[in-house]
Amino acid sequence: MNDIRIVFMGTPEFAVASLQQIIESGYRVSGVVTVPDKPAGRGLKIRQSAVKQYALEHGITVLQPEKLNDPLFLAELKELEANLFVVVAFRKLPEMVWSMPALGCFNLHASLLPQYRGAAPINHAVINGETVTGVTTFFINEGIDTGKIILRSELTVGPDETAGELHDRLKETGAELVVKTIENIAANKCFPIDQPLIGEPLRTAPRIFREQCFISWNKTAHEVHNHIRGLSPYPGAITFLTGENTSREVKVLRSALTGEITGTDPGHAKIVSDNRLFVGCGDQYIEIITIQPAGKKAMQAGEFLRGLRTSGIIFKTPPEAV
Repeated sequence: MNDIRIVFMGTPEFAVASLQQIIESGYRVSGVVTVPDKPAGRGLKIRQSAVKQYALEHGITVLQPEKLNDPLFLAELKELEANLFVVVAFRKLPEMVWSMPALGCFNLHASLLPQYRGAAPINHAVINGETVTGVTTFFINEGIDTGKIILRSELTVGPDETAGELHDRLKETGAELVVKTIENIAANKCFPIDQPLIGEPLRTAPRIFREQCFISWNKTAHEVHNHIRGLSPYPGAITFLTGENTSREVKVLRSALTGEITGTDPGHAKIVSDNRLFVGCGDQYIEIITIQPAGKKAMQAGEFLRGLRTSGIIFKTPPEAV
């Protein structure tokens, strides 16, 4: 353990769990590499990454390069004299960076590689209705999430679990896997393997854009339910509510399958007992549990319906999403 000197690279809160476990396990972190501070929110206040905040609280050197091939950054990185780089939720590294440490550079990815390579593996796994997912550590190479696998750990996905809930479980499982991977490397018990060739098509996990967030109510209830929970709480599944003297954009953050066959057109809503909101899909009704009107906080469907004229409510998909 005393011979391991780590540089940790990461940005969001997901990565903090791994950095914390590394430190609490007694490993020396020579420095942290994260994104530059940037304005965010309505006030455009300068915001530090979650990883930077944690590093500063623990007295760790922080590097924030604009470009990863900047000669000054590369010189500063070498001066940290690390022999192992650990990457969690960071950008693609150039070879001059990932090839630098003597013991290698490994990444934690939130899927069971080779499935769901890309920027949004958790969201896409839930959207596609996966019942099993997990985390993988692998040595970085010139490709995107294609390097030799070190370790994997599986998790079962609940039928109503949201991407946010799965994210929180995966970050803890991932942190444990990161430390176990470091332990194996330190003990010279690391035996990486090529990513397996599988007979089924590979699913990818590209970044999600606004156009992909719109709910298509003509799909089956299961597909709509998975779409909603796969985008919850962020960026959120979007639809447009229209009714008597109202038209507004809303996000649906939680739903439930009803099993009730719909006898109406997709997107048409009905109010049932106790102010429950059902919306027709291509085959069955789905219940909206949590909804967020544009510019407002998320609320339960019953609260949303109070004060709303409920006759003739229709949820629509905008033309650009079709």
